[in-house]
Amino acid sequence: MEGFLMGVGLFLLGLSAIGILRAVLGPTVIDRIVGGNFVGTVTVVLLIIIGLIYERLELFIDIALMYSLLSFIGTLIFSKYLSNKGP
Repeated sequence: MEGFLMGVGLFLLGLSAIGILRAVLGPTVIDRIVGGNFVGTVTVVLLIIIGLIYERLELFIDIALMYSLLSFIGTLIFSKYLSNKGP
């Protein structure tokens, strides 16, 4: 089971690299926001997988929930900034 979780984690790290590229090179601001959200979501899943590997799921779920909340609030703040900025 641990080998499977390691494989899934490596796959998600590869996907995260694609999301980072989209966040850095995105042609529009919306692409960059979506890329950042994608990296945040993958990070939350990776935290849960790490919790399963180390058999400390309750600790890592708390960390993942806080990280996802901070990511969501950051996205809301950035979107509000862009909406006030105008076209």
